[in-house]
Amino acid sequence: MPEVYGEISGLRKSIIDRLEQFYAATVPFGQIILPELASELLAITAQINREVAIYLNRRGQVTAVAVGDVRTVALPELDGRRAENRLCGIRCIHTHPGSDSELSGPDLTALTVMRYDVMVAISENQGVAEASLGFISPASAAISEVSTIGPISLQELAQIDFTYLYLEIERQLGIKNRSAITAEKEKALLVGVEKHGGWEITASLEELAQLAETAGAEVLGVISQKKERPDPALFIGRGKLEEVRLLRQQYGANLVIFDDELSPAQQRNLEQALNVKIIDRTALILDIFAQRARSHEGKLQVELAQLKYNLPRLGGQGLVLSRLGGGIGTRGPGETKLEVDRRRIRGRISEIEKEIDNIRKHRGLHRERRQQAKIPTIALVGYTNAGKSTLLNKLTNAGVLAEDKLFATLDPTTRRITLPSGKETLLTDTVGFIQKLPHQLIAAFRATFEEVVQADLLLHVQDISHPLFEEQCGAVFEVLREFKADTKPLINVYNKLDKIGDPYLLQRLLRQPCSVAISALTGEGIDRLFTMLDAFVSVHLIDMDLLLPYSESGLLSRLYDGGTVHSVEYRDGGIAVKASLPQDLANRLKNFIQGDVTTNDPISG
Repeated sequence: MPEVYGEISGLRKSIIDRLEQFYAATVPFGQIILPELASELLAITAQINREVAIYLNRRGQVTAVAVGDVRTVALPELDGRRAENRLCGIRCIHTHPGSDSELSGPDLTALTVMRYDVMVAISENQGVAEASLGFISPASAAISEVSTIGPISLQELAQIDFTYLYLEIERQLGIKNRSAITAEKEKALLVGVEKHGGWEITASLEELAQLAETAGAEVLGVISQKKERPDPALFIGRGKLEEVRLLRQQYGANLVIFDDELSPAQQRNLEQALNVKIIDRTALILDIFAQRARSHEGKLQVELAQLKYNLPRLGGQGLVLSRLGGGIGTRGPGETKLEVDRRRIRGRISEIEKEIDNIRKHRGLHRERRQQAKIPTIALVGYTNAGKSTLLNKLTNAGVLAEDKLFATLDPTTRRITLPSGKETLLTDTVGFIQKLPHQLIAAFRATFEEVVQADLLLHVQDISHPLFEEQCGAVFEVLREFKADTKPLINVYNKLDKIGDPYLLQRLLRQPCSVAISALTGEGIDRLFTMLDAFVSVHLIDMDLLLPYSESGLLSRLYDGGTVHSVEYRDGGIAVKASLPQDLANRLKNFIQGDVTTNDPISG
């Protein structure tokens, strides 16, 4: 039996019978629609005050009939061709109750997304039937461009040479530069749920938009909803889901990004309901990390995080189709492709974890050497895009990538820095933090975060020009607490001083101990930061004047390895050395002291 799709509840059987009779109609070759069929559509629409749509193939046969509400009509899944240089072979004829025939935004979006041969809207305006025709423009440079004709009468519509029209469109599409089409950015809608106790939804979605643009997507619109707790099946309410569906059609979006992590079930349900790719904040951040990773270690860590994220999202019947064992009643089809995929992912996870463990051990050896040398280590931590890489370049001329983007740099960089006093230390730039940092990334980047755990001092770089820098600071400390690094000595480095014009804010911030305001871009305040670093390093080093006998000249290399040598003078009685040494090395060399031993004051605010 032919089926009538859409909102048919409440319709009388006589109306449904009239709708089913459309399946028996045939439109002659070369015509878009017969005026008699269009008039019948308008008559039913006037009676039920709902949109009615019919879909015809190129043989003129009706393949589907659908009923909507007063504003729109749901589109059933239709069989048709899908190719970059072809149309789908289906035309859509639908009514507009109580309005003119002008094609709406959703009409034009459906035309380009579904690649209909033509989209026709008909209506009755002051007792006169009229129609508007839309089609993908064969002369346009992009497939999303459309041309329209109308309003015209039903007789004029019937006289249009439909065969020539769609053949000419396909001919033009076939000669277009396909590289321009494939290079288009993904077009995204952003969806968020405002929950009690979290960030303001507007600020969170603005950050999500930055993430999407960093990943290469074009943000077309933002939708939010106040909800105490997310819907377990769809994350958002069904009414809001319908709003997302209509907005996606109107804008022609091919991607919907949610601001929170979705469960595998929620993601599958949303993809089925919206018929478009769905990703969440976690997947978006993982994608950015995959783009930014340059070192072998970074690529391994990102791959591990992605595999752990994707493993529970493999669809299927799970253990019901697991590998069957031997014996009566257990023989069968064996291992399914789903289980093969899961087994391969688990195997790859195991391989990567072993390789990262080896990297962790290798890092540990380098760290032990640094600890034996007693060179103080300093780690830059902070929210992404706070200016850590710019500060590293300013302090060390490291030359690392520094852009006004989220997660512009991913791989950690360590550089030796010489302070104004001549003392040396090691400065490490670490990956930026972000609110709702995926747990998969925290686990995968544990080896990298160990640089923070083992550091002697943390420089917490904060973007004070950001309206939510205090919330960003809280997100950083959440991660530090997870690694038990929140109690380490810390200097608050308030960056982007050149972008702030509120002196009272600076006064309030600088009342805190161990705080300094700088501009890593212009260099303002860097001298004050150097002074604070000098004071901290001085706590770990003792200034000494030594006189080494020539018979003990081998000790000189130990001084270079374990401390900072300021000067060396070869005298008749031995080698005079001025150096800053760690406590244990200074104790071993106290027999060679000449003059007084001095200890420096600790760091002060």
